[in-house]
Amino acid sequence: MISWNEITSRAENEGRTYLMEHECKELLEKQGISTTGASAARSSAEAVEISNRIGYPVVLKVLSPEVIHKSDAGGVKLNLKNAAEVERAFNEIETAFADKKLAGVAVQKMASPGLEAIIGVSRDPTFGPVLMFGLGGVFVEVLKDVSFRILPVTEADIDALIREIRGYTLLRGYRGTSVDLPALKELLLKISEMVMRYPEIREVDLNPVFLYTDGNVVVDARIFLEKPDAAAPRLSPERESTNLRGLFYPESLAVVGASDTPGKLGWNVFDNLLRHRFTGKLYPVNINAKTVQGVPAVASVREIDGPVDAAVILVPAAHTLKAFEECCQKGIKFIVIESAGFAETGEDGKNIEKELRRLAETYHCRFVGPNCSGIINTHHQMVQSIGTVGELRQGNIGLIAQAGVYAAGMLWGLRHTMDFAIVATIGNKADINETDILEYLGEDDFVEVVCMYLEDVKSGRRFIDVARDVAAKKPVIVLKSGRTEAGKKAVSSHTASLAGNDQIYDAAFRQAGIIRAADNEHMFGLARAFSKQPLPSGDGVLVVSYTGSWGVAAADALSLSGMKPAELDDETYRRLKEILPPYVGCHNPVDCTFDLNPVQLKEIIEVGLPSGNISSFIVILQAEILQSYVEELKKIDYQGKPILSCVPCKEFAISEVIALEQAGFPVYSTPEEAVAALSAMYRYAMGNC
Repeated sequence: MISWNEITSRAENEGRTYLMEHECKELLEKQGISTTGASAARSSAEAVEISNRIGYPVVLKVLSPEVIHKSDAGGVKLNLKNAAEVERAFNEIETAFADKKLAGVAVQKMASPGLEAIIGVSRDPTFGPVLMFGLGGVFVEVLKDVSFRILPVTEADIDALIREIRGYTLLRGYRGTSVDLPALKELLLKISEMVMRYPEIREVDLNPVFLYTDGNVVVDARIFLEKPDAAAPRLSPERESTNLRGLFYPESLAVVGASDTPGKLGWNVFDNLLRHRFTGKLYPVNINAKTVQGVPAVASVREIDGPVDAAVILVPAAHTLKAFEECCQKGIKFIVIESAGFAETGEDGKNIEKELRRLAETYHCRFVGPNCSGIINTHHQMVQSIGTVGELRQGNIGLIAQAGVYAAGMLWGLRHTMDFAIVATIGNKADINETDILEYLGEDDFVEVVCMYLEDVKSGRRFIDVARDVAAKKPVIVLKSGRTEAGKKAVSSHTASLAGNDQIYDAAFRQAGIIRAADNEHMFGLARAFSKQPLPSGDGVLVVSYTGSWGVAAADALSLSGMKPAELDDETYRRLKEILPPYVGCHNPVDCTFDLNPVQLKEIIEVGLPSGNISSFIVILQAEILQSYVEELKKIDYQGKPILSCVPCKEFAISEVIALEQAGFPVYSTPEEAVAALSAMYRYAMGNC
């Protein structure tokens, strides 16, 4: 059997960036993958001889380096039952493609019908090789019912890949028929292993693959090639593994560009550090000032007496390189560049970033930014934001944001209902990126929930590995912008055409155990629930409402989300009957009408707490009397069972909403929003994000 090197060398010598079908099937057979086979015939007599040997019916397909899509070009002849039909079909193909460079005609056994599937691999610029699976025919052509996983994959990844498609019921069994699922999983694993073994493979398109009750067979195969060095470069492992604790907990901090002029960004950053009582030594650096905001200043970091752990640079882009190199020469290991005017502005800015990276590697330091809003650590009283930030409570949420507005603007409002431990804005992420910081937040004991706003991801495979490790310990919630596929380039295979940018990100997040947020409101709604309340241990929910319509909405949302209104056991039913007014029906949702008062709410929750059927609560409260509920809810020992609240028209009772949030109870505008947060908590608790 011909070797991989021989196959690829022949393709290269012929100027092909793909393998012809008989070469593809030879390669697949070498991996232990069953195919219909394909032998090349160069004459009608040879085609007949091959057909007689393998047995009828057979299929003939054109073999030409100039014909990739054989079926579309009319180069496939199916179900040929005898020598005469084979001879006629061969001659028709030869005539139809007389103007092409014809290498012959492939002759293969006609496969027995089975459930049609499509399997493929494409290479994503961020994540590398991506495996695709779906059912063929209408499922893929019309419904686009496919799922993806980033390679390499585990058996658990393969299992999830198969179960995700809407047609999974057909695989599992329908009207007395089913497919050999263990054989299918083995096939997908072998495809993964093959692509990882041969990095020259750019795309794989197996379509169709017939799935049987016993085994499977690849009927048609295409493989496209690319030199491995065409892959995007990755950061070196040494720079990826730096311990970033000194960035978040520096004992001394220099602010280059600190200002004594209110309104300037240098004023804002230094003022934030002073007002939030940064716990370490603080050094303002300003070439034109002796003091900054009452603190003695120096003209250069080199004039600082003693070591400096970290620095913030705020000078204009044109002066950043000089300031950065002085920090490096001082021995500062972590530098935050908040100045703008770099890669986001064009080639000149990109060149400055390249020089920053060169200096960082030369002096063995790391930097954040440029074009960011710095680092905030409430447990170290460190606020580097370029926007003035009021009082921050010490919290348990870690936020990584590619956009500085999260620390420089939105935090002004978010701080009222959310308590952050660390906020890290990364801007252009010319060096330290989202994966580096995620890895650190996974180890920070103060951080219990991680939120991320991302526009893209660097070092995609490493991101998945790190995120999977962190998500196993604490929830990771990601809002990824840029979900559309505008400007998508033309692709050569069906597989690649189905692999949209956002679908690949979605697959990567699923594979890593990440909870994906739809928008900012959703992300922060999830974060508030995860950070304030315990995880539910089951899917049963007790809904308490002051109006029947909102209770019905909550029940519908629960059913649609994979949870349910809890069944009331006999003891819970009896105790509820004792405390509810006679005009209130004793069922779930509990509709107390407008008579719902704080004491009654507390009693209902406490009746439900001992029930094994009830794992969590959603309470729907009146905005006009919201303040009265706060103190009673704070008295409840909710025994590890989460309580989420819904307050219709909450924006008109914002002071009371803030009080309830600060008491530890997340507040949502609709039952559907509360259920979305609770169901995400339940799926995470069950290990199914």
